[in-house]
Amino acid sequence: MQLTSSHPRTRPIAAGHLRAFEAVARHLNFRAAAEELSLTQSAVSRQIQALEDEVGTALFLRHTRAVELTSAGSQLLRASSMALERIDAAVRQIRQSAGRKSVAITTWASFASMWLIPRLEAFQRDHPDIDIRIDATDNAVDLATSDVDLALRYAVPQAMPASAHRLFGEQLTPVASPWLLKSHPIQSIEDLSRCALIEAGDAHRTRHLEWLTWQRWLDTFGSAPANGKRTPRSTPAKLTPQRWMYFNYANQIVQAALTGQGVALARLPLVAESLASGALVEPLPHTRLDSPLVYWLIVAPRSAQRPEVKAFCDWLLLQAAATREAIGDVPDPDTIDQMD
Repeated sequence: MQLTSSHPRTRPIAAGHLRAFEAVARHLNFRAAAEELSLTQSAVSRQIQALEDEVGTALFLRHTRAVELTSAGSQLLRASSMALERIDAAVRQIRQSAGRKSVAITTWASFASMWLIPRLEAFQRDHPDIDIRIDATDNAVDLATSDVDLALRYAVPQAMPASAHRLFGEQLTPVASPWLLKSHPIQSIEDLSRCALIEAGDAHRTRHLEWLTWQRWLDTFGSAPANGKRTPRSTPAKLTPQRWMYFNYANQIVQAALTGQGVALARLPLVAESLASGALVEPLPHTRLDSPLVYWLIVAPRSAQRPEVKAFCDWLLLQAAATREAIGDVPDPDTIDQMD
């Protein structure tokens, strides 16, 4: 259906009509959109018709049992979805600022449980009037359109924006519970063959995470003796452990090591506290493998000047400095200017 008019349409379109349009375009179903919006199907249909009259062309092709977007509808959906997301995020921010102060953080589950949450009590004690919301997800959240204030991410430096703050780098190291080592002492790499080896289950399927694999560690150190002198082999080191254990998340890997189920190849920043307390032991301390992956803080531009966000970032950077000291982190020259 092509709508025509002798006068060009210049007035703004109604925001309510856009809500109806976005819902129908997302579901490609008038009834589902009506249920979502708590309207009748005929009311939604009238809003779409009114929007098409305002735009001046058909936005949907109506079939007997389905609808599909026209090219004009697809173009409007791309623009309206982003605009509505930004409006909703702004309204959430306004509502938050009108009530209690809060900071919303997005990060991945293992980092939240192993590094961030154990430290939060200190921040909450010093700032009892600031609420904290943690959104733990493996999917990268768009800070430009969401209501999240800051992101804690794990990536190579090249993948980060110039505004990102480097928290700390990473090394990988074998760790085990002290009581497992009583029954299975580990003084050399060959001793690992008498134990179960624990690693990330998805590391072999993801290129940038291959650094988390035992094979990468073995390729690097070969048959390094306990004195720490490396003797890398020209071919991959072959080692057959008692068995393999694979987990999707770093906290699962460490939990298995803590309960004595095997030796884990752990990310040093995430187990520094367990090593300091003696809950885990580093049996081969001279075989730490440097990783190209780094932990980062990114602040949403719209949130950077809010006092509660600044207070949280200042606290977070102090915690990161303590972790760097604990693990002996020396950053690359290219990233040292991004440190606090």
